[in-house]
Amino acid sequence: MPRRTATMLASTLVLITLLCVGVLIPVPYAEMSPGPTVNTLGEARGEPVLQISGRQTYPTTGHLNMTTVRVTGADYRMNAVEAVYGWLAHDSVIVPHDTLYPDGKTEEESSQENAEEFSQSQESAKVAALKELNIPVTTRVVVATVVKGTPAEGKLHAGDVIRAVDGTPVKEPGDVAKQVTKRKPGQDVVFTIVPAKEAAAAEKAHKEATATQQVVIKTVKSEEGDRAIVGIQAGTDHVFPFTIDIKLADVGGPSAGLMFALGIVDKLTPGPLTDGKFIAGTGTIDDKGAVGPIGGIEMKLVGARRAGAQYFLTPADNCAAAASDTPAGLTLIKVDTIDDATKSLEKLRKGDTSSLPSCSKS
Repeated sequence: MPRRTATMLASTLVLITLLCVGVLIPVPYAEMSPGPTVNTLGEARGEPVLQISGRQTYPTTGHLNMTTVRVTGADYRMNAVEAVYGWLAHDSVIVPHDTLYPDGKTEEESSQENAEEFSQSQESAKVAALKELNIPVTTRVVVATVVKGTPAEGKLHAGDVIRAVDGTPVKEPGDVAKQVTKRKPGQDVVFTIVPAKEAAAAEKAHKEATATQQVVIKTVKSEEGDRAIVGIQAGTDHVFPFTIDIKLADVGGPSAGLMFALGIVDKLTPGPLTDGKFIAGTGTIDDKGAVGPIGGIEMKLVGARRAGAQYFLTPADNCAAAASDTPAGLTLIKVDTIDDATKSLEKLRKGDTSSLPSCSKS
């Protein structure tokens, strides 16, 4: 066999071997890519994303799109060829597998966590939107969780409204522990509550629950020391003066909070916020309207632009990453709060684009 032919054959065999190795051997990476965008002012699967009843609403136009990121599953293991292809592609990001699924989380555990964060983001979006519109929202202290095997099990339940502990009214979740720890382990503590079922019925009717019950629980010593506990974690809940439902399936995480809040504001105020423009965005939101950063900003920008977005509401802490690789035709608008976002949308309606807060690379 001629030397040149032998060399080419050997090279081909080496290449085939490398490709086989690349395909067969898994690597510890996962892929992020642009996911679908959804107009919070529109419909998803045939029903409105935002449904408001018991309060006057107004027609809306344009788009206020939330954005998403697709990720590979926890159990899927990329091979080297897929990882290299993803690194070279402009519309995907390859990250360490543990970045998406830390501490060995399964896909089911991650999905459950994302669902809980999504639910909480909806609640915060409602609160932030109504506060932006100066519509009162009632906050109450509730039983968030009951620890199995503790004195509270069977006596208190998640969703019970805590009005007082040992006769002292509670206004914040921390007030509950403060009152309980005044007792010594083994002593009784008295909770004044509205049971979860009665509280939910009153909330559905947009009324204040008045009937209360007293529940006596014997404290025990905490595992960390001599502190008295009963085995609950207190949290906060909100009572809205009318019904706001957010209908969107197969989405998780907290990053749609800002866009949900803006959609609610738009529906509750005369005149469209968008002036018919296609606006997308992202960002967590808390009860006070502060906008927080999210992951996968680069992929969300790509997804938004592909869907037709002209402007993108960008959390301030994501601005540097977003500005470093912004798709052509997409204008970034920096936001720190929901109030920043509504004021920027007002500038867009007036055509005052030169004074919009922008993102920089630094």
